[in-house]
Amino acid sequence: MPEELPFPTLAPSSTEVRRTGRRGRASGSAAQAFVPGAEQLLAALAVAEGGESLSHRDAETLLHARGDELDRLLAVAGRMRDAGLAAAGRPGVITYSRKVFIPLTHLCRDRCHYCTFVQSPGKLAAAGKAPFLSPDDVLEVARQGAAMGCKEALFTLGDRPEDRWGAAREWLDEHGYTSTIDYLRAMAELVLAETGLLPHLNPGVMYPEEIELLKPVGPSMGMMLETTSERIWLEKGEAHFGSPDKDPALRLSVLENAGRLKVPFTTGLLFGIGENYAERIDGMFAIRDSAERHGHVQEVIIQNFRAKPATAMMGVADLETQEYVAAVAVAKLVLGPDARIQAPPNLTDALELSLLVRAGIDDWGGVSPLTPDHVNPERPWPQIDTLAALTAATGYTLRERLTAHPHYVRAEEPWIDPRVLPHVRALASEDGLAIEGRVAVGLPWQEPEWGSSGSGRTALHTEINTIGRIGDRPSDFEDV
Repeated sequence: MPEELPFPTLAPSSTEVRRTGRRGRASGSAAQAFVPGAEQLLAALAVAEGGESLSHRDAETLLHARGDELDRLLAVAGRMRDAGLAAAGRPGVITYSRKVFIPLTHLCRDRCHYCTFVQSPGKLAAAGKAPFLSPDDVLEVARQGAAMGCKEALFTLGDRPEDRWGAAREWLDEHGYTSTIDYLRAMAELVLAETGLLPHLNPGVMYPEEIELLKPVGPSMGMMLETTSERIWLEKGEAHFGSPDKDPALRLSVLENAGRLKVPFTTGLLFGIGENYAERIDGMFAIRDSAERHGHVQEVIIQNFRAKPATAMMGVADLETQEYVAAVAVAKLVLGPDARIQAPPNLTDALELSLLVRAGIDDWGGVSPLTPDHVNPERPWPQIDTLAALTAATGYTLRERLTAHPHYVRAEEPWIDPRVLPHVRALASEDGLAIEGRVAVGLPWQEPEWGSSGSGRTALHTEINTIGRIGDRPSDFEDV
């Protein structure tokens, strides 16, 4: 093993409690209602090592594993990952997507207490920026990325900024768009046609008709569930208070709608924002249940909280490493061998990435050789060659994938819309991964014609719109 790429060893559990100015918490975790004893932890490990399904309590217990017990937990999760990769026909392969990051707008109607991505119209104007990236700006980023071998255009943006900011509504009206989603669709089509980069669409909460509108211009979509804790959304001072789009029931309905509409979908959980261990497990089981119903969850991101300056949560400590890798391993065991688990490589120190591999991850997500991580700009991407070396040092091979994971690429319809399918085929190898070194090239794109495929849309929406529009649930958002 190269000397500069050591495998970290796990130190014994520390009894030290790190404290911060925010409610005295060592991290963004709430107080635990249940703390297992040593015998309970060993019993839960025996269940996992025996290959049995974990109960909610077993999984919650395993989140407490540290030191030697954590080593055992990582070994079980790693074996499950290896079995799943072998069954998928790519043993020993960890994937990533070579992408550009296109922040279509930094405006948002939410007020998440840890976010630095979102800006106000005044701040954008002071920086000489418009409310939205122009088509020319979008294309410039996409073209540079294509020239550097990227195959994904990750569109990220705030939720429905026109519902909060007059400047956003005015810009959309002036440019002939009915909504931010409408503009996103137009820009995704433009990038497809002009550069051949495959859009991965991440606009936050979407309704069924919006998912249908976007499916012909992107092979995959995503939205972080983040947490199923209503407490974090409803209680003043918590991370999601004042953010209507972070209603867990609303976000779960998006996950369901994407499944029923056959969209390869990326979701995930953000740990360390105030949830307790039971709530972490609730989120894992919620994603697993939706994936089992519809087969659409292509990967689950397990993301660790990183405090950012000039935010309400800047005094909360980052999620501790052993706590994080325990959560990754438990997520793997809950979600199963067929689930793909992603950990963002720029949110963990490079010399600790091997712990995440040991914990069962099999995907590093999107990594850009061109653009920063606009959501975590203080955490630069590792160079792809460096990431490949780090992965190889753990005994695995790094392979490039497309925005949609391989089994959806191979299956094509109904997962990949026929209008975007030629763009996918142009970049896909026979195994559904990306053709290494292939440069994306623009192809003609045809306007969707709903025809008979749209004849049942009203009935479909009646069936799957099981939660009301944003704002139907009482809350005190305007007082934040």
